Amino acid sequence: MHPNPIYRKAEEAQNLAFARARSFGVLSINGADAPLFSHLPFVLSEDGKSVELHMVRSNPMARALANGALPAALVISGPDSYISPDWYGLDDQVPTWNYIAVHLRGQLAPCDPAELRGVLARLSHQFETRLAPKPEWLMGKMTPDVLARMERQILPYRMQISAVEGTWKLGQNKPEAARLGAADGLEQAGIGMQTSDLAQSMRDA
Repeated sequence: MHPNPIYRKAEEAQNLAFARARSFGVLSINGADAPLFSHLPFVLSEDGKSVELHMVRSNPMARALANGALPAALVISGPDSYISPDWYGLDDQVPTWNYIAVHLRGQLAPCDPAELRGVLARLSHQFETRLAPKPEWLMGKMTPDVLARMERQILPYRMQISAVEGTWKLGQNKPEAARLGAADGLEQAGIGMQTSDLAQSMRDA
């Protein structure tokens, strides 16, 4: 996370709302020889106190968690882009990179395997409802033995969240006109994924 406090003023509710909207991140724990990482979708609880997810049994993280809970971090990245100093309309500026990122920290533990189907149902429901008016996909569409075979390959986990950290590096250290100029330049350049989202966040900062 960027150490400058000007970029870390977002309220916990804003950071959690961002994490919930993305619902995909990089999970990390300490392994025996090196940090372990997995890119995973997740469900953030309504109260923002926990995260549900699942992993395949062969994932090294699953093996590391076989004996119980471990400290973990979940990194959720948003739109980001290079920012040209020419867009500020000011002299003596340098290039930078603007981005949004939220870190959730806590204890990650295996769930009772009996909870797996509920975890999977909540995960698919979360994303399927975003596709409305498409009818929601439900696990009932699966052939029971095929579903059971697939479920045997994965395990459910829950992370109890103890800390929420957010960096919204959007040019808040610049005069408003310079920040808005950079947002316009970024949007016009269209040099990356989600540049329009990042530009709008810069305007709102």
